[in-house]
Amino acid sequence: MTTGVEATVPDSAVALTISGMTCAACSARVQHALESSPGVSEASVNLMTNTATVSYNPAATSPHALTEVVEHSGYGALIPPPDRTVEAELLEETAHRAAEITTLRRKVGVSLVAAVLAMVVSLPLMGTPAPGVFDPFMQAMMLVSSPIERLWPGLFRISHDWLRYGMLLLTPIVVAFSGGQFYARAWRALKHGGTNMNTLIAIGTGAAMLLSAATTLHHDWFVARHLPPDVYYEAVLWIVAFLVLGDYFEERAKHQTGEAIRRIAGLRPDSAVVLRGDVETEIPLAALLAGDDVLVRPGQRIPVDGRVLSGTSAVDEAMLTGEPMPVTRGPGDDVVGGTLNGAGALRVRALRVGRDSVLDRILQMVRDAQGTRPPVQRLADRIARVFVPVVLVLALLTFATWALIDPDRFLMQGVISAISVLIIACPCAMGLAVPTAVMVATGRGAELGVLIRSGEALERSRDIRIVVLDKTGTVTEGRPIVTQIVLASGAGSAAENALLTTAAALERQSEHPIGAAIVAAARSRDLPLPEVTDFLNIAGLGVRGRLTGRDVVVGNLRLLEQLGIGWTSPAVEDAERAGGTVALIAVDGHFEGAIVVTDPIKPGSTAAVAQLKHLGLEVVLLTGDNRHAAERVGREIGADRVVAEVLPAGKREEIVSLQRQGRGVAMVGDGINDAPALAQADVGIAIGTGSDIAMHTGQVTLIGGELQGVARLILLSRQTLRIIRQNLFWAFAYNVVAIPLAAGVLYPVLGLRLSPAIAAATMALSSVCVVANSLRLRGAGRPTAVRLAPGTATSHPPLSPK
Repeated sequence: MTTGVEATVPDSAVALTISGMTCAACSARVQHALESSPGVSEASVNLMTNTATVSYNPAATSPHALTEVVEHSGYGALIPPPDRTVEAELLEETAHRAAEITTLRRKVGVSLVAAVLAMVVSLPLMGTPAPGVFDPFMQAMMLVSSPIERLWPGLFRISHDWLRYGMLLLTPIVVAFSGGQFYARAWRALKHGGTNMNTLIAIGTGAAMLLSAATTLHHDWFVARHLPPDVYYEAVLWIVAFLVLGDYFEERAKHQTGEAIRRIAGLRPDSAVVLRGDVETEIPLAALLAGDDVLVRPGQRIPVDGRVLSGTSAVDEAMLTGEPMPVTRGPGDDVVGGTLNGAGALRVRALRVGRDSVLDRILQMVRDAQGTRPPVQRLADRIARVFVPVVLVLALLTFATWALIDPDRFLMQGVISAISVLIIACPCAMGLAVPTAVMVATGRGAELGVLIRSGEALERSRDIRIVVLDKTGTVTEGRPIVTQIVLASGAGSAAENALLTTAAALERQSEHPIGAAIVAAARSRDLPLPEVTDFLNIAGLGVRGRLTGRDVVVGNLRLLEQLGIGWTSPAVEDAERAGGTVALIAVDGHFEGAIVVTDPIKPGSTAAVAQLKHLGLEVVLLTGDNRHAAERVGREIGADRVVAEVLPAGKREEIVSLQRQGRGVAMVGDGINDAPALAQADVGIAIGTGSDIAMHTGQVTLIGGELQGVARLILLSRQTLRIIRQNLFWAFAYNVVAIPLAAGVLYPVLGLRLSPAIAAATMALSSVCVVANSLRLRGAGRPTAVRLAPGTATSHPPLSPK
């Protein structure tokens, strides 16, 4: 029996670890293969992190099937174990990268020594350049030729044939050791019908070696046909040396791009002291289980998310909240792994371990963001997909052009120019231009307390022109406090305490935030709260009950009007106009006074708004609170506009209205009621101390709830996009200029000829420049401090204990 409605299976996501990618053509090939696979809705391949994030339909494919797709495209793929923590992945990645750097350092040393030796041995074989020809590599060799001849005259008396045969034996050995990976990768790509940067390197250096071997073994044949019997062994070795040196610097730079996320991961200790009975046992953090009791000594970092069972201490939570002042934590309080314990010892029960911990969730969000691709990447992807085949065609055209001009004079020139074109063309720089910048920026954002979920959110943040702020819990603390007590008659602290005791006794049984503020104020004065009978909670109006035989009412104006209780108080009316929330108190039908409750503004909110306006942004305060309260907050923080008394659906409609103006809109909120607006905004920014729904809806999370993180996000985004555009310009401009130079377009005019060795050096330099430029973002995202006007209010002080 069918229902006529097909059940839809929601997409799943998997992050694959990809091996063998070396350039933009590689990542473009893997991405195209995944996107073309049945059941895949979206794929994002990141050359920088060697990962592929794939969204797929579980009914149509599986993670194992996706790894086969990657393998059929010529690359390796692994599914990380689901129970492995992000921290463990980082440690493994760091160890692998350190080993790779050590291997590359060894290969660089061998290839550089061999290249220098080959260059020296080649000096006796070097002829005089043709008149009007300028080859930078040849000029460098000529400069060292005379000094070497004076220091080692015997070298120039050795038979040229012996020198050629010696280099014929040396070059393949060194190339196999230091550059064998280029040929292996090129062969693997060829087997699967693809090409990549290694294809260009393998063909270029292979052609140079074969040509050199041919002139060595058949020297007389070349001479008889008036072809220069030149050998290029030293050029091949220099090419390999420069390429491996470029890989070495690039790998080191990649290692530095992950420094921020490694510092975050390093906040947690490697082990924990577990208490089983009275026995202390130190175990690795990975072996810790939920429910274990952990001893945290003074000065140690708390190893796990948990709840304090005993002990009191000041805990530095700056890594989570950004607040420099430690907070007191005692029995019943929750603590977060990675925060720093103060002078007291704590016994903590582990609640969340492994991937469920706050620190691991933060790390996972950063890692996910680093694996995503902003829209600006698409141009580089389109070019990279066809880049290598185009370069191969250009190299063939280069050879054919020189050969057709004059085969007798320029045949060898055509071969060398074609090899230079193959070597100098660099898809690496294009592949690294965007992901290096995104990786550094998202890591830097995490250091600044700004978790950016995707490269798209990072790019969109640059175009934000309006920042919409929710009020309660975002601009304000979200925890109301008593700021004033107004008496209907009489004065003095005794009368105030009596009124506060009366209101707090009733509100103790209420769950309303205003009631909680009144109770907190009474407890701060150590006032005893008598028992209440006949308690009644009147929804939306207030509370009522009997206290020491008297009928007591605490509520708003409508409740007193319903009960026919009259009241007048200019002070209360002034407090309402100023934006305070007023709880009126009546006893036995007579108005006795009022308690004014205010939600204080967060200390940094005013400065944050000033920074946003300094960046040229319009700031709108959007709230469901009453207009008086909203306008009071808007005035104090300096908002450009205030929109009050708006329901959750109305918040979303307000965002839509602003977007119709054609300007990018960011929404900042913390509550469930903000989720529709966060989802609608071009960039949704969730306060990290708010609800889980808000955090999951927003594309950006401010870890500690610090509003100044919005300005940091905008500034970081602008700086990142500027760096990305610089990188892409350099990568594209490099190839536009370098390929024609290598082909010899200036040779007929200026006599300029780029040898393959010079081509290799510039190719390696281009990738290193792109990565080094991205590393400048490690100091980005700090907005200029804005001086506030004297007397600018930032908060309403609570009522002092009396």
